[in-house]
Amino acid sequence: MNIDSKIGVIGAGAMGSGIAQIAATAGHSVYLCDSSNEALSGSKAKLQKVMDRLVEKGKVNSTAAKELQERISYVENTGCFADCDLVIEAIVENIEVKKSVFNELETIVSEDCILASNTSSLSVASIAAACKNSERVMGIHFFNPAPLMPLVEIIPAVQTDEKNLSPIIELMKSWGKAPVLAKDTPGFIVNRIARPFYGEAIRILEEGIADYATIDWALKNKGGFRMGPFELMDFIGNDINYKVTETVFEQFFYDPRYRPSFTQKRMVEAGRLGRKTGRGYYSYKEGDTAPKPNEDNEICEEIFWRILVMLINEAVDALYLHIASKEDIDLAMTKGVNYPKGLLSWADEIGLKKCLDKLDKLQAEYGEDRYRASLLLRKMVSKGEKFFE
Repeated sequence: MNIDSKIGVIGAGAMGSGIAQIAATAGHSVYLCDSSNEALSGSKAKLQKVMDRLVEKGKVNSTAAKELQERISYVENTGCFADCDLVIEAIVENIEVKKSVFNELETIVSEDCILASNTSSLSVASIAAACKNSERVMGIHFFNPAPLMPLVEIIPAVQTDEKNLSPIIELMKSWGKAPVLAKDTPGFIVNRIARPFYGEAIRILEEGIADYATIDWALKNKGGFRMGPFELMDFIGNDINYKVTETVFEQFFYDPRYRPSFTQKRMVEAGRLGRKTGRGYYSYKEGDTAPKPNEDNEICEEIFWRILVMLINEAVDALYLHIASKEDIDLAMTKGVNYPKGLLSWADEIGLKKCLDKLDKLQAEYGEDRYRASLLLRKMVSKGEKFFE
Protein backbone atom coordinates (compact mmCIF):
# COMPACT_ATOMS: atom_id res chain seq x y z
CA MET A 1 0.00 0.00 0.00
CA ASN A 2 1.09 3.58 -0.65
CA ILE A 3 -0.14 7.14 -0.36
CA ASP A 4 -2.54 6.55 -3.28
CA SER A 5 -4.31 3.77 -1.40
CA LYS A 6 -7.86 4.73 -0.49
CA ILE A 7 -9.01 4.11 3.06
CA GLY A 8 -12.53 3.44 4.28
CA VAL A 9 -13.59 3.85 7.91
CA ILE A 10 -16.95 2.73 9.31
CA GLY A 11 -18.18 4.59 12.37
CA ALA A 12 -17.92 8.34 12.93
CA GLY A 13 -17.50 8.15 16.70
CA ALA A 14 -14.34 9.24 18.49
CA MET A 15 -12.30 6.24 17.36
CA GLY A 16 -13.48 6.15 13.75
CA SER A 17 -13.02 9.89 13.39
CA GLY A 18 -9.53 9.62 14.87
CA ILE A 19 -8.53 6.86 12.46
CA ALA A 20 -9.86 8.91 9.53
CA GLN A 21 -7.79 11.88 10.71
CA ILE A 22 -4.62 9.75 10.91
CA ALA A 23 -5.08 8.37 7.41
CA ALA A 24 -5.88 11.80 5.95
CA THR A 25 -2.86 13.30 7.71
CA ALA A 26 -0.72 10.66 5.98
CA GLY A 27 -2.09 11.86 2.63
CA HIS A 28 -4.74 9.25 1.86
CA SER A 29 -8.19 9.84 0.45
CA VAL A 30 -10.58 8.68 3.17
CA TYR A 31 -14.26 7.74 3.20
CA LEU A 32 -15.74 8.06 6.69
CA CYS A 33 -19.08 6.29 6.75
CA ASP A 34 -21.86 6.35 9.34
CA SER A 35 -25.60 5.74 9.05
CA SER A 36 -26.18 8.81 11.23
CA ASN A 37 -25.88 12.15 9.45
CA GLU A 38 -25.70 13.77 12.90
CA ALA A 39 -22.64 11.68 13.78
CA LEU A 40 -20.96 12.63 10.50
CA SER A 41 -21.68 16.33 11.01
CA GLY A 42 -20.36 16.13 14.56
CA SER A 43 -17.22 14.37 13.40
CA LYS A 44 -16.53 16.98 10.75
CA ALA A 45 -17.09 19.83 13.20
CA LYS A 46 -14.81 18.29 15.83
CA LEU A 47 -12.04 17.72 13.31
CA GLN A 48 -12.37 21.35 12.20
CA LYS A 49 -11.85 22.45 15.81
CA VAL A 50 -8.82 20.18 16.12
CA MET A 51 -7.27 21.61 12.97
CA ASP A 52 -8.05 25.19 14.05
CA ARG A 53 -6.19 24.57 17.32
CA LEU A 54 -3.21 23.07 15.47
CA VAL A 55 -3.10 26.11 13.17
CA GLU A 56 -3.25 28.44 16.19
CA LYS A 57 -0.35 26.59 17.80
CA GLY A 58 1.65 26.78 14.57
CA LYS A 59 1.87 22.99 14.18
CA VAL A 60 0.26 23.09 10.72
CA ASN A 61 -0.51 25.91 8.32
CA SER A 62 -4.05 26.78 7.28
CA THR A 63 -3.57 25.41 3.76
CA ALA A 64 -2.44 22.00 5.03
CA ALA A 65 -5.33 21.92 7.52
CA LYS A 66 -7.84 22.65 4.78
CA GLU A 67 -6.33 20.02 2.46
CA LEU A 68 -6.48 17.41 5.21
CA GLN A 69 -10.17 18.04 5.81
CA GLU A 70 -10.84 17.91 2.07
CA ARG A 71 -9.26 14.46 1.84
CA ILE A 72 -12.07 13.07 4.04
CA SER A 73 -15.44 12.34 2.43
CA TYR A 74 -18.28 12.03 4.96
CA VAL A 75 -20.77 9.48 3.62
CA GLU A 76 -23.84 7.56 4.81
CA ASN A 77 -23.55 4.70 2.32
CA THR A 78 -20.84 2.03 2.19
CA GLY A 79 -21.12 1.85 -1.61
CA CYS A 80 -18.20 4.27 -1.92
CA PHE A 81 -15.88 1.60 -0.48
CA ALA A 82 -15.83 -0.17 -3.86
CA ASP A 83 -12.44 1.36 -4.74
CA CYS A 84 -10.89 1.21 -1.26
CA ASP A 85 -7.71 -0.75 -0.52
CA LEU A 86 -8.38 -0.98 3.23
CA VAL A 87 -11.59 -0.63 5.23
CA ILE A 88 -11.44 -0.34 9.02
CA GLU A 89 -14.57 -0.92 11.09
CA ALA A 90 -14.83 1.11 14.32
CA ILE A 91 -18.36 0.63 15.59
CA VAL A 92 -20.06 -0.75 18.71
CA GLU A 93 -18.39 -3.73 20.47
CA ASN A 94 -21.12 -6.20 19.51
CA ILE A 95 -20.03 -9.34 17.70
CA GLU A 96 -23.30 -9.86 15.80
CA VAL A 97 -23.41 -6.26 14.57
CA LYS A 98 -19.80 -6.45 13.44
CA LYS A 99 -20.35 -9.76 11.60
CA SER A 100 -23.34 -8.27 9.80
CA VAL A 101 -21.25 -5.28 8.69
CA PHE A 102 -18.40 -7.47 7.40
CA ASN A 103 -20.82 -9.72 5.57
CA GLU A 104 -22.20 -6.66 3.78
CA LEU A 105 -18.74 -5.18 3.11
CA GLU A 106 -17.66 -8.26 1.20
CA THR A 107 -20.36 -7.63 -1.40
CA ILE A 108 -19.06 -4.09 -1.98
CA VAL A 109 -15.26 -4.04 -1.86
CA SER A 110 -12.82 -5.45 -4.40
CA GLU A 111 -11.19 -8.87 -4.01
CA ASP A 112 -7.89 -7.24 -3.00
CA CYS A 113 -9.32 -4.94 -0.32
CA ILE A 114 -8.22 -5.76 3.23
CA LEU A 115 -10.95 -5.65 5.86
CA ALA A 116 -10.09 -4.85 9.48
CA SER A 117 -11.87 -4.46 12.79
CA ASN A 118 -10.81 -2.02 15.48
CA THR A 119 -12.27 -4.34 18.14
CA SER A 120 -10.54 -4.10 21.51
CA SER A 121 -11.42 -7.54 22.85
CA LEU A 122 -13.72 -9.55 20.55
CA SER A 123 -12.71 -12.59 18.53
CA VAL A 124 -11.26 -11.58 15.17
CA ALA A 125 -11.73 -15.15 13.94
CA SER A 126 -15.45 -14.90 14.65
CA ILE A 127 -15.71 -11.60 12.77
CA ALA A 128 -13.71 -13.03 9.85
CA ALA A 129 -16.03 -16.05 9.70
CA ALA A 130 -18.77 -13.73 8.44
CA CYS A 131 -16.81 -13.39 5.17
CA LYS A 132 -16.35 -15.93 2.40
CA ASN A 133 -12.88 -14.51 1.77
CA SER A 134 -11.89 -14.52 5.45
CA GLU A 135 -8.19 -14.62 4.58
CA ARG A 136 -8.19 -10.83 4.06
CA VAL A 137 -9.72 -10.03 7.49
CA MET A 138 -7.68 -8.99 10.55
CA GLY A 139 -7.81 -6.81 13.62
CA ILE A 140 -6.18 -3.37 13.64
CA HIS A 141 -6.67 -2.03 17.15
CA PHE A 142 -5.92 1.66 17.75
CA PHE A 143 -5.88 3.27 21.18
CA ASN A 144 -7.85 6.33 22.23
CA PRO A 145 -7.21 9.10 21.30
CA ALA A 146 -6.08 7.49 18.06
CA PRO A 147 -4.24 10.52 16.58
CA LEU A 148 -2.08 10.82 19.72
CA MET A 149 -1.53 7.25 20.93
CA PRO A 150 1.28 5.58 18.93
CA LEU A 151 0.44 1.91 19.54
CA VAL A 152 -1.51 -0.21 17.07
CA GLU A 153 -2.14 -3.90 17.72
CA ILE A 154 -2.22 -5.99 14.53
CA ILE A 155 -4.23 -9.18 15.15
CA PRO A 156 -4.30 -11.89 12.49
CA ALA A 157 -7.20 -14.32 12.83
CA VAL A 158 -6.79 -18.05 12.37
CA GLN A 159 -7.98 -17.50 8.79
CA THR A 160 -5.80 -14.47 7.94
CA ASP A 161 -3.35 -14.96 5.07
CA GLU A 162 0.11 -13.94 6.30
CA LYS A 163 0.84 -12.13 3.03
CA ASN A 164 -1.68 -9.46 4.11
CA LEU A 165 0.16 -8.64 7.35
CA SER A 166 3.34 -7.01 6.02
CA PRO A 167 1.55 -4.35 3.94
CA ILE A 168 -0.54 -3.35 6.96
CA ILE A 169 2.43 -3.26 9.31
CA GLU A 170 4.33 -1.04 6.86
CA LEU A 171 1.25 1.13 6.36
CA MET A 172 0.92 1.69 10.10
CA LYS A 173 4.59 2.67 10.29
CA SER A 174 4.04 5.14 7.44
CA TRP A 175 1.21 6.63 9.54
CA GLY A 176 3.70 7.22 12.35
CA LYS A 177 2.41 4.36 14.48
CA ALA A 178 4.19 1.64 16.46
CA PRO A 179 2.61 -1.66 15.33
CA VAL A 180 2.84 -4.88 17.38
CA LEU A 181 1.66 -8.37 16.44
CA ALA A 182 -0.78 -10.06 18.83
CA LYS A 183 -2.42 -13.49 18.90
CA ASP A 184 -6.21 -13.48 18.54
CA THR A 185 -7.00 -14.08 22.21
CA PRO A 186 -9.26 -12.06 24.56
CA GLY A 187 -7.94 -8.55 25.15
CA PHE A 188 -4.96 -9.16 22.80
CA ILE A 189 -1.90 -7.65 24.53
CA VAL A 190 -2.78 -4.43 26.34
CA ASN A 191 -6.37 -5.07 27.44
CA ARG A 192 -5.39 -8.51 28.73
CA ILE A 193 -2.23 -7.54 30.60
CA ALA A 194 -3.69 -4.31 32.02
CA ARG A 195 -6.65 -6.00 33.78
CA PRO A 196 -4.96 -6.10 37.23
CA PHE A 197 -4.22 -2.37 37.07
CA TYR A 198 -7.95 -1.84 37.44
CA GLY A 199 -9.16 -5.10 38.98
CA GLU A 200 -6.60 -5.35 41.79
CA ALA A 201 -6.96 -1.65 42.57
CA ILE A 202 -10.71 -2.13 43.00
CA ARG A 203 -10.07 -5.23 45.13
CA ILE A 204 -7.81 -3.17 47.43
CA LEU A 205 -10.55 -0.53 47.64
CA GLU A 206 -13.22 -3.12 48.44
CA GLU A 207 -11.07 -4.64 51.17
CA GLY A 208 -10.86 -1.23 52.84
CA ILE A 209 -7.06 -1.11 52.69
CA ALA A 210 -7.13 2.34 51.07
CA ASP A 211 -9.48 4.72 49.29
CA TYR A 212 -9.25 5.40 45.55
CA ALA A 213 -7.33 8.67 45.97
CA THR A 214 -4.65 6.88 48.02
CA ILE A 215 -4.41 4.00 45.55
CA ASP A 216 -3.99 6.46 42.67
CA TRP A 217 -1.36 8.39 44.62
CA ALA A 218 0.56 5.20 45.38
CA LEU A 219 0.74 4.12 41.73
CA LYS A 220 1.80 7.56 40.53
CA ASN A 221 4.29 8.42 43.25
CA LYS A 222 5.74 5.00 43.96
CA GLY A 223 5.51 3.54 40.48
CA GLY A 224 5.78 6.54 38.17
CA PHE A 225 2.48 5.84 36.38
CA ARG A 226 1.05 8.93 34.69
CA MET A 227 -2.45 8.24 35.95
CA GLY A 228 -3.74 6.12 38.80
CA PRO A 229 -6.20 3.29 38.04
CA PHE A 230 -9.30 5.19 39.19
CA GLU A 231 -8.30 8.35 37.31
CA LEU A 232 -7.71 6.23 34.22
CA MET A 233 -11.03 4.37 34.53
CA ASP A 234 -12.80 7.74 34.78
CA PHE A 235 -10.87 8.92 31.70
CA ILE A 236 -11.61 5.80 29.63
CA GLY A 237 -15.21 5.60 30.83
CA ASN A 238 -16.29 3.16 33.54
CA ASP A 239 -18.84 1.65 31.16
CA ILE A 240 -16.19 0.91 28.53
CA ASN A 241 -13.68 -0.43 31.04
CA TYR A 242 -16.30 -2.62 32.69
CA LYS A 243 -17.45 -4.00 29.32
CA VAL A 244 -13.88 -4.93 28.35
CA THR A 245 -13.35 -6.62 31.75
CA GLU A 246 -16.63 -8.51 31.40
CA THR A 247 -15.78 -9.61 27.84
CA VAL A 248 -12.27 -10.79 28.76
CA PHE A 249 -13.66 -12.67 31.80
CA GLU A 250 -16.30 -14.46 29.72
CA GLN A 251 -13.94 -15.27 26.86
CA PHE A 252 -11.36 -16.71 29.24
CA PHE A 253 -14.00 -19.18 30.42
CA TYR A 254 -14.50 -17.29 33.71
CA ASP A 255 -10.89 -17.43 34.86
CA PRO A 256 -10.93 -15.75 38.34
CA ARG A 257 -7.95 -13.56 37.37
CA TYR A 258 -10.26 -11.48 35.20
CA ARG A 259 -13.44 -11.42 37.32
CA PRO A 260 -15.29 -8.05 37.15
CA SER A 261 -16.14 -6.24 40.38
CA PHE A 262 -19.45 -5.22 41.90
CA THR A 263 -17.96 -1.79 42.57
CA GLN A 264 -17.45 -1.11 38.89
CA LYS A 265 -20.83 -2.60 37.98
CA ARG A 266 -22.59 -0.31 40.47
CA MET A 267 -20.74 2.74 39.12
CA VAL A 268 -22.03 1.92 35.64
CA GLU A 269 -25.57 1.29 36.92
CA ALA A 270 -25.49 4.64 38.73
CA GLY A 271 -24.42 6.43 35.56
CA ARG A 272 -21.12 7.49 37.14
CA LEU A 273 -19.13 6.83 34.01
CA GLY A 274 -16.29 9.26 34.63
CA ARG A 275 -15.28 12.47 32.92
CA LYS A 276 -17.91 12.20 30.19
CA THR A 277 -20.76 12.32 32.74
CA GLY A 278 -19.08 14.71 35.18
CA ARG A 279 -18.86 12.07 37.90
CA GLY A 280 -17.07 8.78 38.33
CA TYR A 281 -14.84 7.87 41.21
CA TYR A 282 -14.00 11.57 41.21
CA SER A 283 -16.27 14.56 40.64
CA TYR A 284 -15.47 16.72 37.61
CA LYS A 285 -17.93 19.48 38.36
CA GLU A 286 -16.54 23.00 38.46
CA GLY A 287 -15.37 23.91 41.93
CA ASP A 288 -15.15 20.35 43.24
CA THR A 289 -11.78 19.24 44.60
CA ALA A 290 -10.33 15.74 44.71
CA PRO A 291 -10.04 14.03 48.11
CA LYS A 292 -6.59 14.03 49.67
CA PRO A 293 -4.72 10.71 49.71
CA ASN A 294 -3.24 9.01 52.72
CA GLU A 295 0.47 9.32 52.00
CA ASP A 296 1.49 6.66 54.53
CA ASN A 297 4.63 5.15 53.01
CA GLU A 298 4.06 1.58 54.22
CA ILE A 299 0.49 1.38 52.89
CA CYS A 300 1.42 2.95 49.57
CA GLU A 301 4.41 0.62 49.09
CA GLU A 302 2.17 -2.40 49.68
CA ILE A 303 -0.45 -1.12 47.20
CA PHE A 304 2.17 -0.44 44.52
CA TRP A 305 3.93 -3.80 44.82
CA ARG A 306 0.71 -5.79 44.92
CA ILE A 307 -0.58 -4.27 41.68
CA LEU A 308 2.81 -4.28 39.95
CA VAL A 309 3.52 -7.99 40.49
CA MET A 310 0.02 -8.81 39.24
CA LEU A 311 0.73 -6.83 36.06
CA ILE A 312 4.12 -8.49 35.63
CA ASN A 313 2.55 -11.91 36.09
CA GLU A 314 0.05 -11.18 33.30
CA ALA A 315 2.86 -10.04 31.00
CA VAL A 316 4.89 -13.18 31.75
CA ASP A 317 1.88 -15.41 31.11
CA ALA A 318 1.18 -13.64 27.81
CA LEU A 319 4.74 -14.42 26.75
CA TYR A 320 4.41 -18.02 27.98
CA LEU A 321 1.28 -18.51 25.85
CA HIS A 322 2.88 -16.84 22.79
CA ILE A 323 0.41 -13.96 22.69
CA ALA A 324 3.25 -11.74 21.49
CA SER A 325 7.03 -11.47 21.55
CA LYS A 326 8.74 -10.09 24.67
CA GLU A 327 9.75 -6.99 22.70
CA ASP A 328 6.18 -6.36 21.51
CA ILE A 329 4.74 -6.95 25.00
CA ASP A 330 6.99 -4.30 26.54
CA LEU A 331 6.45 -1.91 23.62
CA ALA A 332 2.67 -2.37 23.85
CA MET A 333 2.50 -1.46 27.54
CA THR A 334 4.68 1.63 27.21
CA LYS A 335 3.15 2.91 23.96
CA GLY A 336 -0.45 1.75 24.48
CA VAL A 337 -1.11 2.72 28.10
CA ASN A 338 1.94 4.85 28.89
CA TYR A 339 3.41 2.56 31.55
CA PRO A 340 6.72 3.98 32.84
CA LYS A 341 8.59 0.80 31.90
CA GLY A 342 8.02 -2.38 29.95
CA LEU A 343 6.74 -4.95 32.44
CA LEU A 344 9.19 -7.70 31.49
CA SER A 345 12.13 -5.30 31.67
CA TRP A 346 10.75 -4.07 35.00
CA ALA A 347 10.64 -7.66 36.28
CA ASP A 348 14.31 -8.10 35.34
CA GLU A 349 15.17 -4.91 37.19
CA ILE A 350 13.27 -5.92 40.36
CA GLY A 351 14.38 -9.53 40.26
CA LEU A 352 12.11 -12.35 39.13
CA LYS A 353 12.40 -14.16 42.47
CA LYS A 354 11.09 -11.12 44.34
CA CYS A 355 8.07 -11.02 42.01
CA LEU A 356 7.43 -14.75 42.46
CA ASP A 357 7.76 -14.54 46.26
CA LYS A 358 5.21 -11.72 46.40
CA LEU A 359 2.72 -13.65 44.25
CA ASP A 360 3.18 -16.82 46.31
CA LYS A 361 2.60 -14.81 49.48
CA LEU A 362 -0.63 -13.37 48.09
CA GLN A 363 -1.87 -16.77 47.00
CA ALA A 364 -1.06 -18.29 50.38
CA GLU A 365 -2.81 -15.44 52.17
CA TYR A 366 -5.96 -15.37 50.04
CA GLY A 367 -6.11 -18.98 48.88
CA GLU A 368 -7.33 -17.80 45.46
CA ASP A 369 -6.31 -18.92 41.98
CA ARG A 370 -6.42 -15.23 41.09
CA TYR A 371 -2.86 -14.94 42.45
CA ARG A 372 -1.33 -18.02 40.84
CA ALA A 373 2.10 -17.36 39.39
CA SER A 374 2.78 -18.05 35.73
CA LEU A 375 4.56 -21.34 35.14
CA LEU A 376 7.11 -19.48 33.00
CA LEU A 377 7.95 -17.15 35.89
CA ARG A 378 8.45 -20.14 38.21
CA LYS A 379 10.65 -21.94 35.65
CA MET A 380 12.78 -18.86 34.98
CA VAL A 381 13.36 -18.27 38.69
CA SER A 382 14.46 -21.90 39.16
CA LYS A 383 16.97 -21.50 36.29
CA GLY A 384 18.14 -18.02 37.29
CA GLU A 385 17.09 -16.59 33.92
CA LYS A 386 16.11 -13.07 32.83
CA PHE A 387 13.92 -11.81 29.98
CA PHE A 388 16.54 -9.45 28.60
CA GLU A 389 20.30 -9.68 28.98
